[in-house]
Amino acid sequence: MKNLRTYAIVDFLKQKKYCSIQELIDHFGVSNATMYRDIAALAAKDAVQKVHGGIALRERPSSGEKYLSGSPFQERLEWNREKKEILALQALKRVEENDILFLDSSTTVYYLAELLEKSSFSNLTIITNSVTIIQNFHKFPPHYVRIGLGGNYDAQLNSFLGQATLRELEYLEISKAFLSAFGIGNDKVTTNHEYHASLLMKVMELAGKKYLLADPSKFDRCGLFRIAPCRAFDEILRP
Repeated sequence: MKNLRTYAIVDFLKQKKYCSIQELIDHFGVSNATMYRDIAALAAKDAVQKVHGGIALRERPSSGEKYLSGSPFQERLEWNREKKEILALQALKRVEENDILFLDSSTTVYYLAELLEKSSFSNLTIITNSVTIIQNFHKFPPHYVRIGLGGNYDAQLNSFLGQATLRELEYLEISKAFLSAFGIGNDKVTTNHEYHASLLMKVMELAGKKYLLADPSKFDRCGLFRIAPCRAFDEILRP
């Protein structure tokens, strides 16, 4: 590593797990060019990985373990996993018979989907744009209605997004939406992905109740695109 600041960046990431480039620039008080040089040095040492809009700590697998697939989405599934599973349990308590649920493509909501696979409601509808959840539709109780939204595939979010996805949503009713986001701060819920923001804004408009699942890393940081004010959610679930 080139200098002491690169060690400080790694220490900072150990607390945050993920940081936007701008967040790092503001925190360390350096220029864009200097921060990008530091990030390049860290990436060359395999200490961090570049992900959409920022960098993430390159976590080492424990003895005998391997990364799930090496993709940013799959690796994000493991970050704060324990807290995400706690959030999923809280969210499951908000699900009732006859609900029409929207599950977003976040790794946090994925753990709620896993719980729903093992649930025993007599009547439940699940709508999602998450490729991972759609791939697991066969694991849900066979009498559940399962609707996968199509559209343009986004590899970073492992989801379908865009105008086609929005058009499909127009015809659907949603009683409860379970969502996550990049950041929560200054009474705003934000993401770094424009089309992701558009989709979630439409879901917020359609859903009867809106639940935001937020692990501690989401707070006091801000993405580029606003989804909604915090008060627009019926409840913000925290571990």
